[in-house]
Amino acid sequence: QVQLEESGGGWAQPGGSLRLSCTASGRYAMGWYRQSPGKEREFVASITYKGANKYHNQAVRGRFTISRNTGNTAWLQMNNLKPEDTGVYYCAVDVSNARLERPDYWGQGTQVTVSS
Repeated sequence: QVQLEESGGGWAQPGGSLRLSCTASGRYAMGWYRQSPGKEREFVASITYKGANKYHNQAVRGRFTISRNTGNTAWLQMNNLKPEDTGVYYCAVDVSNARLERPDYWGQGTQVTVSS
């Protein structure tokens, strides 16, 4: 029902930066989860549909920043990347929950690799 177009990702050295973007087919709370092989999918960050509130996993707090425009596009600026940030990042939308606790729709995912 809700389509997500996700872009960005790639490779960065430790301490480097990448920026992810995601555009939804509507205006909802949205953000990202990530998953590494053999690990559970992990919440990264979310932003409310108006952009008034932002939430970041403490593992990325101070390094990653989520933002959005007045429409349906969000960005995840990832600074000071660490190898443990490596994984597939999935944009997600939650129609009902501002904290993206139970996402209803998922993007296709984009690979982020942090290595020297």
